[in-house]
Amino acid sequence: MTAAPDTIRPPRRLDDVPGWFPVLDQMLFKWFLDRQESAGMPGDLLEVGVYMGKSAIFLGDHLRQGERYTVCDLFEGDAPDGANQAESTKSYSALTRKVFEENYLSFHDELPRVLPGPSSLVPAEVEPRSCRFVHIDASHLYEHVHGDIGAARDALLPGGIVVLDDFRSEHTPGVSIAAWEAVLNRGLHPICLSTQKLYGTWDDPEAVQEELLAAVRERDDCHLSVQHAAGHRIVRLKSKNMQAPPFPVSRYGVDSLGAAGPEDSSGRPSGPASAHSRPAARRTRTRTRTRRIAADLLPPVLTRALRSARTARRAATR
Repeated sequence: MTAAPDTIRPPRRLDDVPGWFPVLDQMLFKWFLDRQESAGMPGDLLEVGVYMGKSAIFLGDHLRQGERYTVCDLFEGDAPDGANQAESTKSYSALTRKVFEENYLSFHDELPRVLPGPSSLVPAEVEPRSCRFVHIDASHLYEHVHGDIGAARDALLPGGIVVLDDFRSEHTPGVSIAAWEAVLNRGLHPICLSTQKLYGTWDDPEAVQEELLAAVRERDDCHLSVQHAAGHRIVRLKSKNMQAPPFPVSRYGVDSLGAAGPEDSSGRPSGPASAHSRPAARRTRTRTRTRRIAADLLPPVLTRALRSARTARRAATR
C-alpha cells in the first residue's frame, strides 16, 4: 500500500530522493563545479527539468554567495503542445511543485528561483552570459531539446559547462539527435560522456579535458576510453564500483547507525536536526567509548561515584 502524501517520510539522504542521478554523474558534477570554484569563476546555476529534485539538491550545495540558482519545470502545469503533455502525463504524473520544494528544503534553507512552466520561459527569465553551469533534463522531444540547448548556449558564460541528460537512451532519440546536431552544427564541444549525460562547452575544451583525464587516471573506480570522431576528442567514462561523493544529510538527520531519525506518533520526524548530525553522532560514540575505558581503568569506588553523579544529573533534568 502506498503511504498517504502527508505521512511519507521526508528524505534523510540524497539517495532517498526519487530520481535518476547516478554516482558517476554526482562525481562529475562535483568535479566540474569544484574546478570552477577553485578557479574563482563567478556565475549562476541553472537546471531545466528537476523531477523530484535530486540533482537540483546536489547543485544547490555549490551555490555561492551572490550567485543565483534558477530551476524550471512544468510541475503540474499544462505543457505547450499535445506531444509534450502526453510525455508529461506518462512519465511525470507524480511530480508537483510542492513535492519538489519539500524535498529541496529538506537539505537547504532557501529554495532556488523556481520557474513553473515550459522550458521556453528560460531565455526571457535568465540573463544572457550569466551562468557557469547548466543542466538540461526536461523534455525528451527533439523540438524542445533543440530549444533548451540554444537557451543554454545563450545563458552560459565563457568557459561555462552544459550537461545534457539522456543523450543516448533508447527511449529518447529526440535528445540524441538534438545533442549530436549541436556537436556537428552548433559549435558544442563534448568534454566527456557518462552513461547518461553529455558534458560540453562552447569554448575550447582542451584544457578542461586534460585536467579531467589526469584526475580520472588517478582513480581506480572509473573506466576510461578516448576516441576521436568528426574532429572531436570523445572521453568516455563508466563507473567501476564507484562510491558517491560525500553529501550532507538532510535537516531530518540520521542516527549513529545510519537509520532514520526519531519520529513522533504521526510518522513524521520529531523535529529538524542539524545537517551535521553525523559529527554529532560521532561525538556521542566517542563519549561512550571514553566512559567504557574509564570504567575499566578507574578504581571501583571512583567509578561508582561518577555513575552516581551522572544519575543525579539525569534526574535533575527530567
